[in-house]
Amino acid sequence: MIESLLIANRGEIARRIIRTARRMGVRTIAVYSEADADAPHVHEADEAVLIGPAAARDSYLVADKILAAAKQTGAAAIHPGYGFLSENAGFAQAVIDAGLIWVGPPPAAINAMGLKDAAKSLMIAAGVPCTPGYLGDDQSEVRLEEEAKAIGFPVLIKAVAGGGGKGMRKVEQARDFQDALASCRREAAASFGDDKVLIEKYASRPRHIEVQVFGDQHGAVVHLFERDCSLQRRHQKVIEEAPAPGMDAATRAFVCDAAVKAAKAVSYEGAGTVEFIADASEGLRADRIWFMEMNTRLQVEHPVTEMITGQDLVEWQLRVASGEALPLKQDQITLTGWAMEARLYAENPATGFLPSTGPLTHFRLPEDDIRVDSAVEEGGEVSPFYDPMIAKLIVHADTRAAAAAALADACASVEVWPVKTNAAFLARCAGHPDFVSGDVDTGFIERRLEALVERSLPNAVAQAALAIAASEDSDHSFATYERGPLGPWAPNIEGLFGFRLNGSTRYVRRAFVDGMTVTGDARPEHGDFNPWQVDMGGEPVCVDVRYDDVFVGEDTLTKVDLEDRKLLFAQGDAFETVIDEWRASAGNEAAISDGAILSPMPGKVVSVSVKAGDTVTKGQTLLVLEAMKMEHALAAPFDGVVATLTAEAGGQVSEGVVLVRLEAELRE
Repeated sequence: MIESLLIANRGEIARRIIRTARRMGVRTIAVYSEADADAPHVHEADEAVLIGPAAARDSYLVADKILAAAKQTGAAAIHPGYGFLSENAGFAQAVIDAGLIWVGPPPAAINAMGLKDAAKSLMIAAGVPCTPGYLGDDQSEVRLEEEAKAIGFPVLIKAVAGGGGKGMRKVEQARDFQDALASCRREAAASFGDDKVLIEKYASRPRHIEVQVFGDQHGAVVHLFERDCSLQRRHQKVIEEAPAPGMDAATRAFVCDAAVKAAKAVSYEGAGTVEFIADASEGLRADRIWFMEMNTRLQVEHPVTEMITGQDLVEWQLRVASGEALPLKQDQITLTGWAMEARLYAENPATGFLPSTGPLTHFRLPEDDIRVDSAVEEGGEVSPFYDPMIAKLIVHADTRAAAAAALADACASVEVWPVKTNAAFLARCAGHPDFVSGDVDTGFIERRLEALVERSLPNAVAQAALAIAASEDSDHSFATYERGPLGPWAPNIEGLFGFRLNGSTRYVRRAFVDGMTVTGDARPEHGDFNPWQVDMGGEPVCVDVRYDDVFVGEDTLTKVDLEDRKLLFAQGDAFETVIDEWRASAGNEAAISDGAILSPMPGKVVSVSVKAGDTVTKGQTLLVLEAMKMEHALAAPFDGVVATLTAEAGGQVSEGVVLVRLEAELRE
């Protein structure tokens, strides 16, 4: 067995590998960039080595620095995790040439599956069904567009060296092809150093089905059943589950057998995932499932497979890399229950899912009956230099309905501040009736996007805010009376609170929640200041305000006190509550004037499509910003003229900088 292991990665995958290695008695070595000096994976490893500046290209992606760290610490093996160098055949070979154990597939297998066009040719030869498309060497814009027209729109443009949804564009119509091709190539070159693409037919109702495979050094290959990763946004997986809903035994046998054939065709060793695209317009059928690609590494979503099989896939990796046979034969691997995983991202759904960075002043994840693989902890920071995924929430239950309910509850209980997250969005996805019924495909989120990202103010939050306002007011207004003589004006005498000779006994309160004004009647339910009866024009609700909880009827909200404001957490969202009217109005002034296009995050300007004086139309792309490995197009909010332009292609910009300023066209 491997005695010491260097983990060439960071975040939640590094922590997850450390957890298994420690259980197996393997010494662990972490590597870290300057930005990750205080990251959890650094503290949890037995030893850690600084390998460079924050940017991944200067640290985590520099093979020589990883190998030098392994030599310095006497590591016996290197585990690449996923992302970064995990599918780099050159790095794998360098590890082997250095006399170290590579915890991954052979470099030849990585090469064989690394380029999508070559992999498809290999799969066709192996008898694995493949999606119709163009895999040719002629990469001219004219030829690619001709092939797309011949295949028939809609089509997918995909980087041959791509993965993780990067370098991929769906094109609905011929007129949009060239713009999509240019964007796809830019992103592919930036992410993979290769802008070559292939064209595929886009299935009318696609589902993303993948099979976990495992091979050892003795020629054995098994599968650990399938996963469904159809819930995606912009080709990025959002919620994954195992097994796939609607998968019958015959179709499961077909797709799992095809995955094993694919792995055997490249003499595969270690953990891998064979991905398929299914046209589910008539349900899951064996004749409508095609090979898409193979990921020659452990996947982000591997925990759902672990949950339904009861196996530790990292342990399998370490045993196979040590030369041991696979722990189980195919007929010994069983499937039990249903598992789901949600990817918690530091991003703001209300602003088009733009990444959110900064300190984690408050960070609470669910703990009961759920597995959490997290990258960060409270007091840490979300950096702009890496992928914005900060945790994975994984549930397991006897049935799919129970798993979906558990996942929705888990996402709704997430508490993060001031960094924005997609927790509420995830809770709505998992709780959506169509998802619960298994009616899923890759367009599920896009078709329901408006409803899934809509951020409304729950009644319970408004009622809690009013009760807090009443509590704050009573603490101040009645302080002097509490020491006075008893009498009808003493507010703490039960039954006589607010005693008066005539007039209404309403106690109208006002609070400001995320800049919105809420008003209502809040009065003590008994003689004391707590709990409160809150009436906003409907059925009055009892609200009990405690130190860190607010009980609103049957709902429980978490309350966090800041200096001059309070946070209420509900359904995965954070609601900023301000009692002081002056502070509320001062803190909610408009941040930008009409026509000012601000940088939504730190990043690099990859292209500028306009110049000063140009006339633009609403929705027209003005420039493209790259941040956290993704491109973000900034568009004109109205018809107008470019008054000023400060952005330059290739330039780095900070968050909140004015990049373009538009002036509305004057119409006669």
